[in-house]
Amino acid sequence: MDRSPVYSSLMDMLPVDRDQAEHWLLGADHITVLATGDQTDGAIFAVEIRMPPGGGPPVIHRHEPSEIYHVTGGEFAFYVGDPDGTVRRVVARAGDVVPLRGGTPHTIRNEGHVDATAFVVHSPAAVMEGFSRAAAALVASSPDQPPSMADVLDVAQRNGVELLGPVPVSA
Repeated sequence: MDRSPVYSSLMDMLPVDRDQAEHWLLGADHITVLATGDQTDGAIFAVEIRMPPGGGPPVIHRHEPSEIYHVTGGEFAFYVGDPDGTVRRVVARAGDVVPLRGGTPHTIRNEGHVDATAFVVHSPAAVMEGFSRAAAALVASSPDQPPSMADVLDVAQRNGVELLGPVPVSA
C-alpha cells in the first residue's frame, strides 16, 4: 500500500532544542514553544507552560481547538463549564492528563504555592497559536503595564477565542 509518511520532514528537527525554542511571557506565565502549526502542517501547536502561583488566565474562555494537558509539576486548578451552565473545579497534579474538547468553556489557574508545569497540545494549531503569539506580542509591547481589556478583547476576537467572564468565586 502506498501511503504518505506519518510525519512531516519539518519535524525532523526533533528532539526540540529548548535553548533555540521560542519563549514567551503571557502575564507571569512562561511559554516554551515546542511545535508550531507551520512545523505540523497546521495539525498541532505544542507548548510547555510554567505558571507561578497565582498565574493563569483570569477569565473563563472557549475556542474551537481541543487541547490536552499533561501536568509535569505542581498542580493546576481547571475550571470547566458544563452544559447546564455550572462551572466545576478540577485539580490536576503531576502525572495527571486533562483533555478538553474544543468549544468547552474553561480556564486554568495555579492556586498552589509552587510553580506548576505542563506539556500542552492544541489541535488544530491556528487559533491558539495565533492568539498566544498576539497576546505575547501585546504583553511585550508594554512590559511595564498590563494590556488594556480592550486590547485583550481585540486580540481574542481576532483569533477566535471567546472570553466569557471571570472565574466564579463559588466554583
